[in-house]
Amino acid sequence: MSDHRLGLLRDIPDGAGKGFSDPAGNGTDIVVIRRGNEFFAYYNSCPHAGTPLDLMPDQFICRYSGHILCSTHGARFRIEDGLCLDGPCPGARLKAASVVVRQGILWLQTVGD
Repeated sequence: MSDHRLGLLRDIPDGAGKGFSDPAGNGTDIVVIRRGNEFFAYYNSCPHAGTPLDLMPDQFICRYSGHILCSTHGARFRIEDGLCLDGPCPGARLKAASVVVRQGILWLQTVGD
């Protein structure tokens, strides 16, 4: 298993998300959503069409529902587990990314690097 530095947890405002370029070179960026001291990480790819979730940088949260929003087709995903609640892919899930925090730094963990 290898760790790849994403950035600082403090750079993600509470209740918001931030996108990070794929440090492992796998071709899919990472989105981290923060709620207080908790964080949730997913690959930035809608399960419906494979498009990035954010059309505008770091715009991942629906201001009306508080869910993760796919800006391409309007699918909404639960933050805690990436489950699609409505839109073109109900029941599908965002692919979780393995991220840890050590001394305030976010690290993406990958297998096989």
